[in-house]
Amino acid sequence: MMNIPKLNQWHWVAHTQEALSHKNPLKLSFLSRHTKCLVVISLCLGLIFLSGFFRMKNKDYTISKVHEELLIPFMPCRAKTNVMFLKTHKTASSTVLNIMFRFAERYNLTVALPADQLVHLGYPNTFLAHFVEEFQAIGRNYNIMCNHLRFNPSEVQKVMAANTFYFSILRNPIPLLESSYIYYKDTVPAFRISKDVNEYLASPMKYYYPADYKRNIYARNIMWFDFGYDNNAEDNKKYIQAVLKEIEQNFHLILIAEYFDESMILLKHTLCWDLDDVVYFKLNSRSQDTVQTLTPESEEQIKAWCSLDWKLYLHFNQSFWRRIEETIGLEELEKEVSRLRMRQKELMETCLSDQEAVGKDHIKNKALLPFQSGDANILGYNLKQDLDNRTLRTCQKMVMPELQYTSYLYAAQHPHKKRKQLGLPLLWTTFQEKMQPPTPN
Repeated sequence: MMNIPKLNQWHWVAHTQEALSHKNPLKLSFLSRHTKCLVVISLCLGLIFLSGFFRMKNKDYTISKVHEELLIPFMPCRAKTNVMFLKTHKTASSTVLNIMFRFAERYNLTVALPADQLVHLGYPNTFLAHFVEEFQAIGRNYNIMCNHLRFNPSEVQKVMAANTFYFSILRNPIPLLESSYIYYKDTVPAFRISKDVNEYLASPMKYYYPADYKRNIYARNIMWFDFGYDNNAEDNKKYIQAVLKEIEQNFHLILIAEYFDESMILLKHTLCWDLDDVVYFKLNSRSQDTVQTLTPESEEQIKAWCSLDWKLYLHFNQSFWRRIEETIGLEELEKEVSRLRMRQKELMETCLSDQEAVGKDHIKNKALLPFQSGDANILGYNLKQDLDNRTLRTCQKMVMPELQYTSYLYAAQHPHKKRKQLGLPLLWTTFQEKMQPPTPN
């Protein structure tokens, strides 16, 4: 939850003048967050004053229903801080994880991190509570859970509080399978022995062996598997409807990767977060030269071969837009997406020397090099050299790849434990060192 600093009017003027004179977008964001709160408080006090005035004019007068309704929309909501994100594969979920980690740090929340040297929460095994570091000691006092796991609601509920908000994200299975093919080309048997994605899809059963499902999970209905279900199950209408209903019961919100900015605005509204809580730089994306073009026949084959994922996606794509229309409205959504993109542009201009993601060979600070897999060239970022310490730290968090951020948070939360060994240079060797001025790249 947000804590409003106790500033008198002269402190507030001083902070405002400082932010405007330096044109610092990070400070301006701080001000805009708290300015909204002051506006809310001022409006409420004004309405209360008016109601008192009308009482003075007529002692029998009571606040009308209209005045009561006017008060309700201006009351600030309470930010949700107990949140579980089911991180599905190849769905822009690494970007969401970065958002979740930054939110956890900003509000000093406890993250359910993988135990020991694990970087996932037991995946691809079905999740068990003991996959979380120090679960026995901490119990149900974790605030955030967002690393990869195969969903198992009864075990997740042992870790997360009863009032936890559950959400996930889906992607169109057509580009998802092509992305999986490139990323897992060297590790998935069904992909490794086929020449390219179109050859694989022309006759998938020629390469795919269900008995070897744990190594082949990325080759068929991977989202269905991530949600905890059998990715080789028969496409049966009654079964599919039962699963969709169960997912709706387990999750409060399902986002759509193709509409990522719209998803972030919906998430912001639903969790009562601020714009800076959901602003992002795209992470774990790959260069366009590694994308294989699917034939029309291959695209249609994916709908049949990954029919469980296809129906999962169609169902929640519809519910996503229905939710937006019922809560935000398309007109307001467009305005807020525009504000999100403007804020993202501000931060890119503040943080990035190249103003965009660059290929792995052009990343100067190898501590910020994303994990590389298969035939994909996973992009990363270069930061500006002249950033002050506070801005540099903020920018580093926004571009920090998943494995590095997981390792960093692990060291911060569990300083007595051996740090996760990633084989990469470290931005900070110890949690205590993060409090010292960082060395510029």
